[in-house]
Amino acid sequence: MAGNDSQVSRRSFLKAAGTATVAATATSSVAGCLGGGGGGGGTLRYGRGSHSSTLDPQNTTSGEVAKVTNQAYEGLIGFQPGEAALTEALATDWTMDGSNVTLQLREDVTFHDGSDFTADDFIATYRRFVDDDYEYHFEDASAYGPFTLGNWIDSVSKDGDYTLNITLTQTYAPFLRNLAMFCAVVISQDAIEGDVNLDEEMVGTGPFELSELDDANNRIQLTAYDDYWGDAPNVNEVLFLTRGQNSTRAQALVEEEMEIIDGLDPDTIETVEGSDTASVETEQGINIGYMGFNMSRVEAFRDRRVRRAISYAIDTQSIVENIYSGIATQADQPIPPALFGHSDDLSPYPHDPEQAQSLLEEAGYGDGFSFELTTFQNPRGYNPAPLPTAETIRSNLDEVGIDVTIDDRQFSDYLTYTAEGRHDAALAGWYTDNADPDNFCYVLLHPQCEVPQGQDWVSWDTEGYNTSNITAWANQDYMNHVEEAQTTTTQSERADLYNEAVQIAHDEAPWVYIDYAEEVRGVGNGVSNYTISAIGGPHLDLVELE
Repeated sequence: MAGNDSQVSRRSFLKAAGTATVAATATSSVAGCLGGGGGGGGTLRYGRGSHSSTLDPQNTTSGEVAKVTNQAYEGLIGFQPGEAALTEALATDWTMDGSNVTLQLREDVTFHDGSDFTADDFIATYRRFVDDDYEYHFEDASAYGPFTLGNWIDSVSKDGDYTLNITLTQTYAPFLRNLAMFCAVVISQDAIEGDVNLDEEMVGTGPFELSELDDANNRIQLTAYDDYWGDAPNVNEVLFLTRGQNSTRAQALVEEEMEIIDGLDPDTIETVEGSDTASVETEQGINIGYMGFNMSRVEAFRDRRVRRAISYAIDTQSIVENIYSGIATQADQPIPPALFGHSDDLSPYPHDPEQAQSLLEEAGYGDGFSFELTTFQNPRGYNPAPLPTAETIRSNLDEVGIDVTIDDRQFSDYLTYTAEGRHDAALAGWYTDNADPDNFCYVLLHPQCEVPQGQDWVSWDTEGYNTSNITAWANQDYMNHVEEAQTTTTQSERADLYNEAVQIAHDEAPWVYIDYAEEVRGVGNGVSNYTISAIGGPHLDLVELE
């Protein structure tokens, strides 16, 4: 793991380059590992903290779903393993000229159902996601639909079976990166228009296909797809296994019952590092953990002074140092440090209960108030210990007269609950989908709907509201900067606009900014060629087992 000096220089380089190259390859340290060539097959067991609630990439905002669907589905464009650079996938070439995008598609690719991949499959996939006029439109599609494709695509047409022409509604700088997101993968048209339940089946073109979905035991089995167009996977089979407790998962790795695990906290890192059967691999992440205020539901949160007071009252430094010890740094803005647009001029809110109390009194809440804090029970990379985090927040706010009730839920239930806007406030977080600042600033803090004049929040039931913005915050000045950055193609100019936008987001405090976390994995000694990817992935087809 790089020391502080090299990390700083590396981070500066990444921001200057406008990408985030986040790679860590775990190589077996055991003598006698075969060199060169492919792997020896076998079963790769991947341990995680929560089961996938669906197998439909258009029906989720969950990274737990994407871990699985990314093995079976592919997009037109992909991310190079461990990097932010784009690479060929189902498209072999592309051009973007203003609002016109042309993609040449790969030939001789088959879906898991045996049908041939053509331009019609992408068109059907796109229309299912966002087109109300399509007979097979998925009405319950996730919030990803509009901000990934729907808001930007005016029309899609084909020139033969293997050329796609996409006309955008405007110049939109991150569009090609959006095509590489997990939710933009291509689904078989036959599956979309046939009698296939995509919540329980996957019909993609990827290196693995679904063998068994065992919801009762939180287990998913994938097998190598024999007719895959690319290099065959190095393992014959992948098992996704769920162990809700970090300690149980770490013990399973140490006892060689799993080959790779995620969702480690400081205690389980120590368990793995103390073993002679596995090691801990870390790399800089592109994520943020935060607490969002639901201004649509709680009137007190509409006052900036209250939001800032809570930001001063919560000791994020203590959370990061004592609960996330060694795997995270304090956050101060929506854009993580690895991305261009992150402002080095901002600092985290200091723990200052006196300032918090003063602001509450100024806002008319000197006697305090109460709210419910919703969180998830299962560990996430940006919040490896959600309950201790929530308890620290409750304790901190009790000191300034604010009474907090903790509402902890299973992750899938938490996602539904917060998407419906039923939370007062919620612990939340986000992994980048495309390594572009837009994926944080627009996706998480822009309402994407009509905003009443002179108001900096919107009602949750406003038509077209972006439910990924769990705060209902709608600051017009912020929105203007973010929208201008979308249509600006010069990266330095985009960075300046994002610097101004995150200054507003810092000062207005729609979130309590908690942490930027490292990507941490436990990896068995028999594993080689595993690359930690902060974007896309995990690329389990590349993994080799001794």
